[in-house]
Amino acid sequence: MTQFTPTLPPLHHVTPLSNSISNNNNIQVPRTTNSWPKFQQSKALVGFGDANCMEQLLIHCADAMEANDVTLAQQILWVLNNIAPPDGDSNQRLAATFLSALTSRAAKSGSSKMLAAVTSARNTGLAIQTHRFSIIELANFVDVTPWHRFGFTAANLAILEATEGFSTIHIVDLSSTHCMQIPTLIDAIASRHDVPPLIKLTVVGASRNIPPIIDLSYDELGSKLVNFAKSKNVVMDFRVISSTHADGFAALIQYLGVQRLVTEALVINCHMMLHCIPDETLSATSTSSLRSLFLKALRSLNPTLVVLVEEDADLTPMDLVCRLRAAFNYMWIPYDTMDTFLQRGSEQRQWYEADMCWKIENVMAHEGVERVERLESKSRWEQRMRDAEFQGISFSDDAVSEVKAMLDEHAAAWGLKKEEQHLLLTWKGHNVVFASAWFLA
Repeated sequence: MTQFTPTLPPLHHVTPLSNSISNNNNIQVPRTTNSWPKFQQSKALVGFGDANCMEQLLIHCADAMEANDVTLAQQILWVLNNIAPPDGDSNQRLAATFLSALTSRAAKSGSSKMLAAVTSARNTGLAIQTHRFSIIELANFVDVTPWHRFGFTAANLAILEATEGFSTIHIVDLSSTHCMQIPTLIDAIASRHDVPPLIKLTVVGASRNIPPIIDLSYDELGSKLVNFAKSKNVVMDFRVISSTHADGFAALIQYLGVQRLVTEALVINCHMMLHCIPDETLSATSTSSLRSLFLKALRSLNPTLVVLVEEDADLTPMDLVCRLRAAFNYMWIPYDTMDTFLQRGSEQRQWYEADMCWKIENVMAHEGVERVERLESKSRWEQRMRDAEFQGISFSDDAVSEVKAMLDEHAAAWGLKKEEQHLLLTWKGHNVVFASAWFLA
């Protein structure tokens, strides 16, 4: 299991709650004749504030809620409320967010007794108020960490190299950050050409309630980008296509199939958006998912380059406890980075963590089409790309150098790994985001 720091004990070293409660004068839990029945197998003692202990408590809470064990769920909720304040350290804030997500899940699907237990046991909880960013705010937000800049930098270098010699570059930007990557790409294209190529930029008018949320329309955004390109002596054509992740961007694929010109470089730039496409197979007799069908549809367009940047985690398990484990052991990273880079109480930190709260609640409290945060691992995406008959391209030495130079602007805890052809952003040695580039096999 992924550990937060090398000094933390393994997961099974969790304090038996009966021992911890009796030895901790600050924590008292209502006793029943069958209290804490599932915690008697723990083998060692650690403090309640330990991240692994809080993870175990959350797992048992999820188990109790799924089993409709009202008494046990109420007891665990009471303990978690006391040891995981929403304004505590990064581990406590992480646990508080998961606790809020579990209580939200119970509120959606629990029995009346469970709802009563949740209401009586939980504190005021976390109010998720995602911020609506202006362009400048979003740009500053993206610059706080290399979480997005890593993918921007790697992708832009790959795009520049793959489109060399083309008079028209058609970029399809499937991005969660509302084209924040594009200005630097325009600037780089302008600086490399005496007569810059025509840039055609196509974006999807996807769901606008997935953070980060921007406070202007795509038409307004497009106008700003066109004007910026003009200031760099670059001609840009901006198009918005009404399409959605829920059906695998079917309208976008249809549009591109009609508009595709063999004389232009077609670049599909996918930045942390493809994981919103449903991952389940389409029927009991089908072996394909919308994700696989989308990638095969891309292949049929004969793109010059496909860039895929995604977070390296698997949040797709149907089993709630497995999903909780996977999410907890990935989502500690953004909380940890915030303690390093942003002061407590700052607006940027509040905005950032509100987005993380939204993400965790979506993972834990929602199912079906409402659960859009369905991250898959790097290895699974690589297999999907190969199955769709794409072949990976190695990033050039120049691209790797650019990424390293960008990381030098941030704390030393950020790192870079190269696995096969692709690049990985790490935080304290743990995989965070991968960047990969693909062409037709």
